[in-house]
Amino acid sequence: MSSAHPSPDHRPSTAALRADTSTFKNLLDPGFELTLRPMRYPDFYERYRDAIKNTWTVEEVDLHSDVADLAKLSEGEQHMIGRLVAFFATGDSIVANNLVLTLYKHINSPEARLYLSRQLFEEAVHVQFYLTLLDTYLPDPADRAAAFDAVENIPSIREKAEFCFRWINEVEKLDRLETQADRRRFLLNLICFAACIEGLFFYGAFAYVYWFRSRGLLHGLATGTNWVFRDETMHMSFAFEVVDTVRKEEPELFDDQLRHQVTDMIREAVEAELQFGRDLCGEGLPGMNTESMRQYLECVADQRLARLGFAPVYGSENPFSFMELQGVQELTNFFERRPSAYQVAVEGSVSFDDEF
Repeated sequence: MSSAHPSPDHRPSTAALRADTSTFKNLLDPGFELTLRPMRYPDFYERYRDAIKNTWTVEEVDLHSDVADLAKLSEGEQHMIGRLVAFFATGDSIVANNLVLTLYKHINSPEARLYLSRQLFEEAVHVQFYLTLLDTYLPDPADRAAAFDAVENIPSIREKAEFCFRWINEVEKLDRLETQADRRRFLLNLICFAACIEGLFFYGAFAYVYWFRSRGLLHGLATGTNWVFRDETMHMSFAFEVVDTVRKEEPELFDDQLRHQVTDMIREAVEAELQFGRDLCGEGLPGMNTESMRQYLECVADQRLARLGFAPVYGSENPFSFMELQGVQELTNFFERRPSAYQVAVEGSVSFDDEF
């Protein structure tokens, strides 16, 4: 008679689970390390604790005033907002899928996995925020359905999604990072999602949001975006710390080949995001056009390359004064800034826009 539960003889013991982990020295060594003591990567654990302090909920975001603002927008501005919410509808879901299927699988540190578990929760909150945003901004069910299907029916969004999926597919069938080639493929996936997707695609979208805010419009969207911005900044910073750790442990991986691959990847991401910008901006709107967005994206791309230890390639300046407050420049001091705008157990009146 078969049993619904495996017999004790078929259950791997804890000793068996850890049999091949006792000699692990590097973060990307295959396996599933379980022990938090002694703690090998305490910085990852501190990042997990910092992330918990910055807990927010979608219910705190008030979108009521945005509805009146939407009616004031020009046709071009309404087109821009429609494209933005369509991108938001799927962007964080793609990031969450890669986190679960790739990052959690191969970063062999229980401290790092604590942080990744927290990041997955934050991605779920972002998805909920964007779902609420679409329900509020697009009352027509057909418009909402089209937005959720943007990967299929909006070419500029499909191009960005295909860029993401290509780097997911590069590592999809990797069960263990046994060789240097395997680890390079994983690093490229990690760098793609940190520098290109969270660090460039999302930052491009944030710039459009803050352009509206600089004109006194869509404060609800801007408030929620402030919190998403902080979360994404922490996600990116964590991923770069993983890259730094691997660089210390396996410096031979960071050769000219990887540098060229990363540089080419970021160039391609800039062009994909610029194509999205052409779709959003059309012939240009007051204070926002394709050329200024190109400069902004190139500036951000150079910042990402510099943070990764590679030479910048564009030399462009940030053309958007309204983005200076958003920390587009190097974010190395993020964790020394204890944001008071949203923290667990904060009491009294809190202003959400002062710091930004």
